[in-house]
Amino acid sequence: MAADDSVVSARWLHEQLGQPDVKVLDASWYMPVENRDPWQEYQVARIPGALFFDIDGIIDKTTDLPHMLPSEEAFAAAVSALDIKNHDKVIVYDGKGFFSAPRVWWMFRVYGHNKVWVLDGGLPQWRASGFDIESNCPAYAILKAKAANSAVEMVYNGQLSSAVTFQTQFQPHLFWTLEKVKHNMAAQTHQQVDARPKGRFDGVAPEPREGVRSGHIPGTASVPFAEMFDGAPMLLPADEIRKKFEQSGISLDRPIVVSCGSGVTACILALGLYRIGRQDIPVYDGSWTEWEAQPDHDYPKVTSSS
Repeated sequence: MAADDSVVSARWLHEQLGQPDVKVLDASWYMPVENRDPWQEYQVARIPGALFFDIDGIIDKTTDLPHMLPSEEAFAAAVSALDIKNHDKVIVYDGKGFFSAPRVWWMFRVYGHNKVWVLDGGLPQWRASGFDIESNCPAYAILKAKAANSAVEMVYNGQLSSAVTFQTQFQPHLFWTLEKVKHNMAAQTHQQVDARPKGRFDGVAPEPREGVRSGHIPGTASVPFAEMFDGAPMLLPADEIRKKFEQSGISLDRPIVVSCGSGVTACILALGLYRIGRQDIPVYDGSWTEWEAQPDHDYPKVTSSS
């Protein structure tokens, strides 16, 4: 484990499992078109002792946009329900290897908890290493996951949730809104990078959400999220990550903001950039799903027909 890296190895986690200050989260999530249920999969195959972090449950309840960052109060209540304390080391993984876990890594960092890492290669790498998989899900694990979601509901309903033991400290420089991106189009303080597959970025492949056109925000560069890892999947070495961005015309000594479809895979780019020393990368939370829905004359788009 290195404090200046964004991932830990399966071997390191295997050696640390059971330590009272090491908390493991399954943050698996899948695109709607994949017809996979991460909650059901968690209950039949998980890293021993892992708790489930529901990306579609620990959210901002005031918007129709998918899985937006919850308020500080809601995040603190949910994480407290998962029995995570500020001194804990949090290790996040997902069922694909590198897909949704980096989103939760980013959420913790947005709220001031830097003792958080993604498991390099996720559950596939854990399995490939020959380590145990827990196939029975104890009642306490189910109760804690449900309590975390309920805590979010309570906060947004104006109710006090049960004892909050996790303290947050919002880091606004890591979180971008629609208006920040619009301002940046004129100010151009940050280079904007989109993590979606190239076809969706170019406007020639459909978006996975009904009614959303494909395309991109003008002036944005394309670095598809899958370029951050190899076939294992393992996060690429720092020098290879640098090349991926430089080949897309990104200057790594200038500010960068990352986006994607709905704020999930952008965090994979942020994870890769963290490995090369760029620990200050903001994510545009609403991403293309939010931008595409705005009036075209105020929020221009590059689509296949434009």
